[in-house]
Amino acid sequence: MQTWTAFVHKQELLLGQEAAARFLHPLKVVHFDSGNLYLEAKDSFQLEWFEEHIRPLLKSQLHSPNGRSIKVHLTLANTEPLPTGKGKAKAKVPPLVFFNDKLDPLMTLQRFVARKSNAPLFRLISELTGYNVALGTFEKPTLPLATFNPLYLWGPGGCGKTHLLMALTHAFKAAGLNALYARMETFTEHVVAAIRNSDMYHFRKLYRHVDILLIDNVHQLSRKYATQEEFFHTFNALHSSGRQIILAANCPPSLLEEIEPRLTSRFEWGINLHFEKLGIEDLKEVLQGRCQSLDFPLSEKVSGFLLNTFPTTSSLYLALETLILRCHLEKRGTNSEELEPHTVESLLADLIKKELTSALSPEKIHTAVAAVCGIRVQDLVGKSQHQEISLPRQVAMYLCREELRLPFQAIGRLFERDHSTVMTSVKLIESRLQNADKELLTTLVEIRRHFE
Repeated sequence: MQTWTAFVHKQELLLGQEAAARFLHPLKVVHFDSGNLYLEAKDSFQLEWFEEHIRPLLKSQLHSPNGRSIKVHLTLANTEPLPTGKGKAKAKVPPLVFFNDKLDPLMTLQRFVARKSNAPLFRLISELTGYNVALGTFEKPTLPLATFNPLYLWGPGGCGKTHLLMALTHAFKAAGLNALYARMETFTEHVVAAIRNSDMYHFRKLYRHVDILLIDNVHQLSRKYATQEEFFHTFNALHSSGRQIILAANCPPSLLEEIEPRLTSRFEWGINLHFEKLGIEDLKEVLQGRCQSLDFPLSEKVSGFLLNTFPTTSSLYLALETLILRCHLEKRGTNSEELEPHTVESLLADLIKKELTSALSPEKIHTAVAAVCGIRVQDLVGKSQHQEISLPRQVAMYLCREELRLPFQAIGRLFERDHSTVMTSVKLIESRLQNADKELLTTLVEIRRHFE
């Protein structure tokens, strides 16, 4: 049908070839006559997209050669046609109820531990929220919302991104703003439920009528193309109306995999801020704060045991909460300070076993660095001083220090170097990271993907 083909071509010019190829070209022309066109959509998302973006254009743009408006009847494969005429009553169905991700009440700005290298990031957050770090109070923000839009935070697991997003949500809500926190997994579940129930209205009402939208785990958009389409329009709706968008992921936008370029380019519109993983002293502060909040003080020996056994904030929180529960069940909760490491080891035996099974090791670091840098493991730990070997070796030393918290002497033994050489190598990598060396940051992201 030439009229429909010409209409699709026109929309392709307006909407772009990618959108047309995904949503218009696959529509199957079942039948047509002088005044009617019967189309079939392959899935409900294609149908919903058509109803929102194309249906409003038909009356003014789709006409027969004699100027008569063509009526489009759209059918989902193996279902009845959708009613389009006036007076056709639709069965009333209750609106979907979307369950939001729960906020951890302990994840507040007051309890957020910022690594020294992350100080510029936290300063910006303070200016947006009005949070005074020194006093622990809220004042008038010095920067208006959407000054940087979106605010894109990225870094490895365990660096505090989720804590900060939840803390910001608490702070914005306390200031009387409509702030919504959601993991990307939850956003996807809501999109799927809305499409299945033909209830995009309530989905969009939830996500597009907020003052601030905070989305965690953006990298989970990978390969979820229906979700990407809906997130693209949600992003545009909020951004164009000057409402703040805050995103968090495990890598910068340029390294997001199987996510449409039109989305990743939008993620770079505002400001990208890199989070570094918490060090041992930072984790110690996190653990102490959590114990204080839960009224479960621990001895130095037990704290040290937990910190050495559970190296990330998420595993540390899980271990502490499990320990509290099991102490309560075994009637040991009243004397938490008297707990001994061997008792804790017994109570958390299953978690410790799981941690050891998935634990990172020097061998895993060697293998990952060699794979990403395109060299052999034996060259990495060998004597070669060539630049193509020495830089990956410095990165591997840095990761052994950063991820495993190994002493300089122990790292030196792994690479057959003295501890002063290791110290120099680690400082060189740290210096390049502080100067936001993009090539090095990209390499580290790729290496850490091998750890997952």
